[in-house]
Amino acid sequence: MTAQELRKKYIDFFVSKGHKEIKTAPLIPENDPTVLFTTAGMHPLVPFLLGEKHPMGVRLVNCQKCVRTGDIDEVGDDTHLTFFEMLGNWSLGDYFKEETIQWSWEFLTDPKWLGLDPKKLAVTVFAGDKDAPFDEEAYKIWNEKVRVPAERIAKLSKKDNWWGPAGETGPCGPDTEMFYWVGDEEAPEKFDPEDQRWVEIWNDVFMQYNKTKEGNYEPLKQKNVDTGMGLERTLNVLQGKKTVYDTELFAGIIGKIMELAKEENHRSIRIIADHIRTAVFMAADGVRPLNIGQGYVMRRLIRRSIRHGKKLKIEGDFVGKIAKVVIDDFKDSYTELEEKREEVIKALEEEEVRFNKTLDQGLKEFEKIVDQIKQNQAFDSTQSLRGKKISGRLAFKLYDTYGFPIEMTSDLAEESGMTVDLEGFEKAFEKHRELARAGAEKAFKGGLADDSEQTKCLHSATHLLHQALRDVLGDHVQQKGSNITAERLRFDFTHPEKMTPEQIAEVEKIVNEKIKENLEIKIEEVSLEEAKKRGALALFADKYGEKVKLYSVGDYSVEVCGGPHAESTGELKSFKIKKEQSSSAGIRRIKAVVGA
Repeated sequence: MTAQELRKKYIDFFVSKGHKEIKTAPLIPENDPTVLFTTAGMHPLVPFLLGEKHPMGVRLVNCQKCVRTGDIDEVGDDTHLTFFEMLGNWSLGDYFKEETIQWSWEFLTDPKWLGLDPKKLAVTVFAGDKDAPFDEEAYKIWNEKVRVPAERIAKLSKKDNWWGPAGETGPCGPDTEMFYWVGDEEAPEKFDPEDQRWVEIWNDVFMQYNKTKEGNYEPLKQKNVDTGMGLERTLNVLQGKKTVYDTELFAGIIGKIMELAKEENHRSIRIIADHIRTAVFMAADGVRPLNIGQGYVMRRLIRRSIRHGKKLKIEGDFVGKIAKVVIDDFKDSYTELEEKREEVIKALEEEEVRFNKTLDQGLKEFEKIVDQIKQNQAFDSTQSLRGKKISGRLAFKLYDTYGFPIEMTSDLAEESGMTVDLEGFEKAFEKHRELARAGAEKAFKGGLADDSEQTKCLHSATHLLHQALRDVLGDHVQQKGSNITAERLRFDFTHPEKMTPEQIAEVEKIVNEKIKENLEIKIEEVSLEEAKKRGALALFADKYGEKVKLYSVGDYSVEVCGGPHAESTGELKSFKIKKEQSSSAGIRRIKAVVGA
């Protein structure tokens, strides 16, 4: 069974059970500042699991793009991936345990669907604890209705068979998980969840409790079902492959890497395959390599790939070549990859060029450090560097100033017989992160130097500028920072290249037309959901609390914001862009004035 066939079978099965297929959500979560990426199929559905009505009804199914980076250092083994696809179906207050469990078994074992051997399947249920009782209902359905023998049902603790809540409080509940025997010999009669030859392939979560601030678990009024089947892992099982990298999902990508490589290292090949695949999907959803947030993760993935490419002795630039294979292999299932082919490849290739320059600079600086160590120790030509240590401060300088990865500093040091003070590096890194966090908190306070009429006008101008940039350059433009003084505004935004003089003139023209129209600037206090319904840009909404301020500039711009504004655009008088320049990789900066 191919990946495409597995996706289709899953969707078709649940459509036959009254579910509606919904599209995959983007990898960047909407209105959820607590995570950088969509990490599970249920993530985009949280508002509906909490009681909002979904326009497609109460039974839903899809295949969701996901990214998880918590296990990034494990990537390269047999099972871990950063990007993966999650097949899932949901009941929003409709059916519950009996239908879910019986349908799971039907899909897994019926020859019409997956046709797995029931003798190779086992399940787990929640054992119960002081917070919630043993899930006897799930156990009985498996044992008495589905006829799974008691020896094949394991009762496990909350650590293994409980989902949620996502935060400190909220919906949560027991789950039941399905395992498949992948050992060469016959499956043992008694199920041992610790035996690695039993592989988890599906998870049904029963959201039936709400965890309160006091730590109590109260029954939920709306009981939901949230299921998840990892496509790559299940495909691996169905095809009888040894690792997730042995399926057709990776065949073309790995084939291209091996064609380019001069040396063979399975772990490096897998890391490059996983990381570039992930970066391509990120880029198609609008992420660009940066030093913060989603962009930082993407940058790390690309640069880690390049580092492993050097281990394989790949000559020249190669990231774009592999990205093309990813797009070709997945474009039928994810049409956005083909639609954005050129900009995706360009984003990855530009980052490779940047990183190669960084590596050259970093290598020179590393050599200087080695020379300094030699001078300090009064070396002569007969002595070795073995046992010497590069300080955490110097390692962090290589990272912070030259973008040189700590892993590469460690590798180079090891080649010379030296070590790196990693503890000292971590301390320097943590100090840097605290300073950055403090700066970020200031940046979200509206960016106003004071509350004067001039700064109010400048703040309103940023809203007009933001919308005009999106009109001229495209919807990929997003605000990345704003700073306003009494004299000027500074506006940072995502855009991969320098604006042309014609584009700058067109943006100016649009803003000045809106000023001339003397549009009313209205302010309302609404919920984030209401703001979203009205199509508001709400990039930093999470910083303003549960209720948000919604600013509408006539019918032209609607945006969530935290600062004071003019009452109408006519107060701005005029708008002039003074400078357009690079702020950082993938981020442009405009400085502009009003009333001049």
